[in-house]
Amino acid sequence: MIGDVSPPVASIPVVEGNEESEKRQNILPPFSKVVSHFGTSGVSVALATGVTHPLDVLKVRLQMQHVGQRAPLIGMTGTFLQLIKNEGPRSLYLGLTPALTRSVLYGGLRLGLYEPTKISFDWAFGSTNVLVKIASGAFAGAFATALTNPVEVVKVRLQMNPNAVPIAEVREIVSKEGIGALWKGVGPAMARAAALTASQLATYDEAKRILVKQTSLEEGFHLHLCSSVVAGVVSTLITAPMDMIKTRLMLQQGSESTRIYRNGFHCGYKVVRKEGPLALYKGGFAIFARLGPQTMITFILCEKLRSLAGLHTM
Repeated sequence: MIGDVSPPVASIPVVEGNEESEKRQNILPPFSKVVSHFGTSGVSVALATGVTHPLDVLKVRLQMQHVGQRAPLIGMTGTFLQLIKNEGPRSLYLGLTPALTRSVLYGGLRLGLYEPTKISFDWAFGSTNVLVKIASGAFAGAFATALTNPVEVVKVRLQMNPNAVPIAEVREIVSKEGIGALWKGVGPAMARAAALTASQLATYDEAKRILVKQTSLEEGFHLHLCSSVVAGVVSTLITAPMDMIKTRLMLQQGSESTRIYRNGFHCGYKVVRKEGPLALYKGGFAIFARLGPQTMITFILCEKLRSLAGLHTM
């Protein structure tokens, strides 16, 4: 009798234990997968940044042309030639160290937080429609920027000063302008990052879904390439004005009484009034020339790295 009764009694807790273990695994993924998830995002953004950094330097120089006045603008080619002539080829990589540092941190958080946020919204509202994707991207981008803004401030300052050293620049900013200066432009930067991540990731996500449904494309390089091109165009159009305002605020120095711009809205207003509405798109072509390839490289690399790490596609 004991032999007949004991098996079912022993089998019950084993099954329940397995179910509870599976539930825990579903809620809390292994630490290695978390590291892989954020790591693949950060590495892909850093590699894309390294390739497109010269275009970022040109973009900043273009955005700082004729501040506060209407005047003929030098195009990207003219700015490039002027930079090479006056400061040498190495000037195209000014601020590369903080740019790569920020890319690993900001990129890892920005892309890495998108999926968990989307899953949380799905759990809360029972939906993953395009509005949920936009909200998930906006949160991930804004949160990542709030944490990494000091690195961005240092990067932009270095891009305008060929003789500056990263650590020395940080000390100078803190000593002359206070530690709060490291968060200059954080409002427009968060707005830009929210708009960029929302437009970039939501567009990429939706473009993939539509292309798979409406065309013969399947999961792979060509699908990732087409989706990332669409995402690059949309995100550039949406974020170019915010990027220009962010750059102006970050490069602004001096006390509050001597500053040209009080905040992001005031900066946008003064730029439109004194330089014209199209001034909001100063460096717009450079932004697309950088953001387009960067978006493509980021998503294609990220998808490949995720595949190699045994993670599912984005």
